[in-house]
Amino acid sequence: MITAPVNKIIPFSAVDGFGNRTAIFLQGCNQNCIYCHNPETIHHCAACGACVKACPAGALSFVEEPGEGESGQAGEKKGRVAYDPSKCCNCDTCIKVCKNNASPKIRNLTAEEIMEEILPYFPFIDGITTSGGECTLHADFLTELYTLVKGQGKTTYADTNGQVPLWDKEDFLSVTDKTMIDLKAGSEEDHKKLTGMGLFNPVENIRQMARLGKLYEIRTVVVPDVVDNVRTVELGSSLIAAYPEIRYKLIRFRHYGVRKEFQDIREPSDDEMNALFDLAKGNGVKEIIVT
Repeated sequence: MITAPVNKIIPFSAVDGFGNRTAIFLQGCNQNCIYCHNPETIHHCAACGACVKACPAGALSFVEEPGEGESGQAGEKKGRVAYDPSKCCNCDTCIKVCKNNASPKIRNLTAEEIMEEILPYFPFIDGITTSGGECTLHADFLTELYTLVKGQGKTTYADTNGQVPLWDKEDFLSVTDKTMIDLKAGSEEDHKKLTGMGLFNPVENIRQMARLGKLYEIRTVVVPDVVDNVRTVELGSSLIAAYPEIRYKLIRFRHYGVRKEFQDIREPSDDEMNALFDLAKGNGVKEIIVT
């Protein structure tokens, strides 16, 4: 059975798509944005054991497993960090001591197991949104999960950085109501500097999802003095202006959750955010959200 690494589930969220939604965050990302606000979702646990020693609640343990070492000798030991959510006090000490931008608080769950956990929320939500990390790295898993969710009459949204080409994933798209796609930068150079990856796939995903009626919004985090934010909003506006139902969310960079080495990046001023709002509006975008 297909499983996916679940970082956390937020029962009720008003900022992850239309209405009230359950947000499911999966571990692992194919970008490494320098300003990432949840860097603990980027990598998978390397089982170094630092978090096990630091955990004050005893929610983590190191489990040795038989395997083959570098010498290829059977019987050598390797290990993994096991997580017991019933003991966790959510102090995030494990995340603070991790030097790998990872979290040990991961549960590998099937779509059926997630459904069992979130079904009690269904009378109170419009649907689910999967996020990350990068949730579309697990497109086959999401297809299974979304099929179950839609069977209960709820909507399915994917919050994505756009780096996984979605336009040819017919099974996935058949059960996906909307996507929410990041537009991190407006040029190839800026995008690689900011994320480590190129711009083509996010732009093509925005184009194709808009054409298919499966794009709820695009989002740009406004990061002063790092990338050309005007160029980014110019590009974003040009991609969605013909679709009045698609929102453009302009998100102010904030220091909360950012890695220490990037906490000196300044936050944008109200004047800068207002100027980008006016730019998108002037380019024909009908709905712009500034947060």
